[in-house]
Amino acid sequence: MNVYAIRAIYRFEMARTFRTLMQSIASPVLSTSLYFVVFGAAIGSRMGDVGGVSYGAFIIPGLIMLSLLNESISNAAFGIYMPKWAGTIYELLSAPVSYVEVVLGYVGAAATKSVILGLLILVTARLFVDYEILHPFWMVAFLLLTAVTFSLFGFIIGLWADDFQKLQVVPLMVITPLTFLGGSFYSISMLPPVWQKITLFNPVVYLVNGFRWSFYGKADVNVVVSAGMTVGFLLICLAVVWWIFRTGWKLKS
Repeated sequence: MNVYAIRAIYRFEMARTFRTLMQSIASPVLSTSLYFVVFGAAIGSRMGDVGGVSYGAFIIPGLIMLSLLNESISNAAFGIYMPKWAGTIYELLSAPVSYVEVVLGYVGAAATKSVILGLLILVTARLFVDYEILHPFWMVAFLLLTAVTFSLFGFIIGLWADDFQKLQVVPLMVITPLTFLGGSFYSISMLPPVWQKITLFNPVVYLVNGFRWSFYGKADVNVVVSAGMTVGFLLICLAVVWWIFRTGWKLKS
């Protein structure tokens, strides 16, 4: 294992983030703060509790998950696509670096950025609403697991994409709608019985509810099932990456 190569890739990607703080960190935090203002303060003040939790506090896990999923995918996808687009990927391909080390460097950096962003949003939420975290260990575990899983998913998208439009298709057309329909702003128990069953086919439901359980000890889906679904998706992503490199799909554009 070439630790120096992993560290070099990781540090390069993290340095790129700190060079673009307004775009990488400040913009998502500001956007999420607006959600707290609109949904937490304006609308939440007119709504009752949801499962014994104030509406403003109820949406915190969903909003963090919304940003976490999109940023994990975008960070990892852009991280590996930009060298392909610029042609600098050949420097990486000519170096004594294995594909495993490339994945660890890029996915590790993307997951780190997403976790930092999630924690910043969590701190920012305190400015708008009071909340508690009943299971801090599991909160961190779900945060890390989700960040790594969707950073790996984003890495796959970056390998697949051959233009900038394809990089945006999955986050904008798939992940964001699934997150909004996955119980980020409401409990699925509020839906009619038929729609409750349909909603269970949305994988984001399990991510949001597992994360929400770590805050309040309550969720619409069993936490074991939520954790199992997240781990299952991680294993699928790992299998896809292994297949990509096993079949000789190169990093070249």
